[in-house]
Amino acid sequence: MKICGVTNLPDAELAVELGAWAVGLIFHAESPRSCSLEQARGIAAALRRRVEVCGVYVNAPLEEIEHDADELGLTMIQLHGEEGPSFCAEVRRRTGARVIKAAQVAGPGDVRDLERFHTDFHLLDARARATERQGLRGGTGETFDWGLVAERRSTVPLILSGGLRPENVAEAIAATKPYAVDSASATEASPGHKDPERLRAFFAAVKHARPQDGENGGRA
Repeated sequence: MKICGVTNLPDAELAVELGAWAVGLIFHAESPRSCSLEQARGIAAALRRRVEVCGVYVNAPLEEIEHDADELGLTMIQLHGEEGPSFCAEVRRRTGARVIKAAQVAGPGDVRDLERFHTDFHLLDARARATERQGLRGGTGETFDWGLVAERRSTVPLILSGGLRPENVAEAIAATKPYAVDSASATEASPGHKDPERLRAFFAAVKHARPQDGENGGRA
């Protein structure tokens, strides 16, 4: 389980306590879950060697990503913009962090296009449909048609995102058999602040629904 949109240490600590595989810190000013470098320093220092610490970026300069990865000790980088395959490869080379390439899904072409990227992980998220949410790159609370995952031919491990909440995550896992699932808005009390009960319910639902080892990576 990857818990994204974390902006404070208590939420990060709770996610780790519940068994998170990764914690995502969003470095994108337009996101309501944007994490400042000051906040990130405290979180990353406390979580080092306990969990994957993932920096999330949208069309950020390579130098910025490299600087943050070095300063914070990021172990994963999620690229959620229009970054191309060569940019992703250079991020991997310069930072040593594993790279997640994310795509917003509205149709089968979005799923197939991601296969150009030979990154460590692929992440499928929902494309915002509501007018007031246009321009958001995640955390919309919306789902996409999980049946589209059947269009996928890549062997790159899949992280499923987009509107996953305690009430639907078991169905999502059954439909897509991902390597991991990602939650941001659906486990919040407000943007950037987790609801402890929703977070606990999400972890419980995922653990109950976890596929058998060997299915598409064997973990969610």
